[in-house]
Amino acid sequence: MTKAQEIAYDLRGQIQSGRLTPGMALPSESKMMSQYGYSRETIRAGVRLLIEEGLVVAGQGQGKYVREDYPPVVWNWTTLESRSRHANAVEGRTAGDQWASAIAENGNAPRQEISVSIVVPPPHVRERLGLPADGLAVARKRVRYIDNRPYALADSYFPQELVSGTPLMEPRDVSAPGGVLASVGLVQAKYVDEISVRMPTHQEAEQLGLPAATPVAEHTRTGYDVDDRPLRCMVTILPGDRHKILYEVSAD
Repeated sequence: MTKAQEIAYDLRGQIQSGRLTPGMALPSESKMMSQYGYSRETIRAGVRLLIEEGLVVAGQGQGKYVREDYPPVVWNWTTLESRSRHANAVEGRTAGDQWASAIAENGNAPRQEISVSIVVPPPHVRERLGLPADGLAVARKRVRYIDNRPYALADSYFPQELVSGTPLMEPRDVSAPGGVLASVGLVQAKYVDEISVRMPTHQEAEQLGLPAATPVAEHTRTGYDVDDRPLRCMVTILPGDRHKILYEVSAD
């Protein structure tokens, strides 16, 4: 091992053993220089390896800290937007936004920052909605927080002509018995899901406060009516360090 790798190996072991716990500051550069007997530049190179691995994050100033753990959230995409959950909302067992209800049921505090605009959607969304090149969509963009920590981005796109004048144009949480789309006669009969895993864009990393080396899952769900007309395309960005995606699939 190089000297930098040796430093990284030792610090990594302390993190994995729990001697250095999540959120704890690493020893100062001066202290590590004394401990390892190496130059400041070598110490920085060793710590940089752990930052690139995602085990260490840079704080304000010169401080370096062990990356904090996020309690994982399980997204059960089999039932999250099912009619049975909407039926429960009618009966009072859940309320409001289905995601927020699921988080609250787990004893956590959900919060969303919502903006609504009319946009030319991204090419892959336009394709899934079957819009022409100059077609417009209503975009409901949400930053989703759990216990005031950013956990996910969820952008829903709707063909403009379908939802103009509906509650989906309101920049706040909206709900209705059976779902907002269904309440205006647009019933989703099936979903098509796509999942890709990639590194985040700069904007996504900033919005979600992602440390280095944090991949994200991009989940795209397109909802169709009984005639296979696309009604909605939702793109959810899920950081890999704080989410699990669950599906139940019939073997038939």
